[in-house]
Amino acid sequence: MGCARPGFVRVGGVAHHVVVEGGGPVCVLSAGLAMSWFDWDPLVPLLAPHRTVVRFDRPGHGLSGPPAGAPTAAGEAHRIAGVLDALGLDAPATVVGHSIAGFHAEAFARLHPDRAAGVVLVDASVEEDARAPAAPAVRTALANAAATALSATGAPAALGPLTRRAAVRLSRPGRAPDPAPADLVRRCYATSRVLRGALLENTHYLAVAAGLLALRERRPLPPGLPVTVLAAPASPRWTARQRALADLLDARFEAVPGSGHLMMLDRPAALAAAILAHPA
Repeated sequence: MGCARPGFVRVGGVAHHVVVEGGGPVCVLSAGLAMSWFDWDPLVPLLAPHRTVVRFDRPGHGLSGPPAGAPTAAGEAHRIAGVLDALGLDAPATVVGHSIAGFHAEAFARLHPDRAAGVVLVDASVEEDARAPAAPAVRTALANAAATALSATGAPAALGPLTRRAAVRLSRPGRAPDPAPADLVRRCYATSRVLRGALLENTHYLAVAAGLLALRERRPLPPGLPVTVLAAPASPRWTARQRALADLLDARFEAVPGSGHLMMLDRPAALAAAILAHPA
């Protein structure tokens, strides 16, 4: 397994924090809203002997620079391609999208079909009938204003790491603790930059979902593309929605027992097995 190569690349004028490990076919890991590169730590050692594993932080996440604008489904797809371009990785990649990043992974495969080797959706967000809210510029301004006001009170430093820890516990079976190192949690979640990034992605969540629905209408997935949908069995209704997503995408479906929403922390071996089952 190759050693980790952390660094920064510029995509769309924003510095993106990236970590590249391992060797072989390329696998890109993109985490959910307000998550960071280190949330994949339990999974990477299982993949890196077999894959070139690329982790990156979206703008306003982890150590990446602040966002230059509101996220869109197409923009996030192009971001993944831009990160790969900046790293000089032009071979087709398997893209693993967790939670909201499931939207981004699917959009990548639709907009960059020649660069997609496969898609793995990890307890991905599902919005069957999303409509983009009105006045996106106003919503962006309100999110930025909220971030500025909260930052002025010292909320990120006082509450950011605690909120992160609580959110992780609530997302894991048995309220298992957050395994992330304390210094990294403070370095990221005590900042106004990460607060702003999380608020902006949350504000435009439905717009991104609606953008993906529009892409499904006009940009089909590449024929024969391997797609896997992995679901945490939170409830029968959630499992049914995930299974319906798999049917829509002609994907393999797997419910992963013993996992909460953060499957990379709860069941990394099961997740690794599903990724490595894709053709190299």
